[in-house]
Amino acid sequence: MDINIAPTKANLMAAKATLEFSQRGYELLDKKRNVLIREMMGLLDRAKEIQNKINTTFKEAYEALMMANMTMGIASVEDIAWSLPENGHFDILYKSVMGVEIPKIKYKKYEAVPSYSFYQTNASMDVAFKRFWEIKFLIIELAEVENSVYKLAVEIKKTQKRANAMQNIQIPKYSEMVKYIQDSLEEKDREDFFRLKVVKKKRIKKKMVKA
Repeated sequence: MDINIAPTKANLMAAKATLEFSQRGYELLDKKRNVLIREMMGLLDRAKEIQNKINTTFKEAYEALMMANMTMGIASVEDIAWSLPENGHFDILYKSVMGVEIPKIKYKKYEAVPSYSFYQTNASMDVAFKRFWEIKFLIIELAEVENSVYKLAVEIKKTQKRANAMQNIQIPKYSEMVKYIQDSLEEKDREDFFRLKVVKKKRIKKKMVKA
């Protein structure tokens, strides 16, 4: 590394300060990265759990829907489906994890209360209705978790890049700079000390000659 800096005490103090700042910065970035990774891994486990629940519930819902179609007729099931009210109101809030804003979907989870007449339907229709109702809220929950995972993953990548730059470029650069200036100053001190000894010897010798 070609160090183009004057080996002075002022530059040594500045280089040491920058090195210390870089080391602390790396420690903070490393801590942030670890916290974000732990948070993301927890969310990934949660996402997997929700997805498994969705898959199971979907299977039950479609089996019940197929039975309802066969016993009630597809036209009747479609009429009931179109008559069901929509309930899509929700608010998106955010919480901060080490400076990363991840979403928190706020909604009211209503119990599944059929709005169709029971005498026109059967148990299969009731099961399909309840299972699809459950899936709606599971999908909202999964969307929240997956969006959080994505945001954390992006921030982890950025943090990792900055930490690597600190560890592999910034810290070695200023470590070498500090060593270079210290070695140069020590060499200068040795040269000054040697010159002083030479001058002192010459003075002593000069005094002895005069005497």
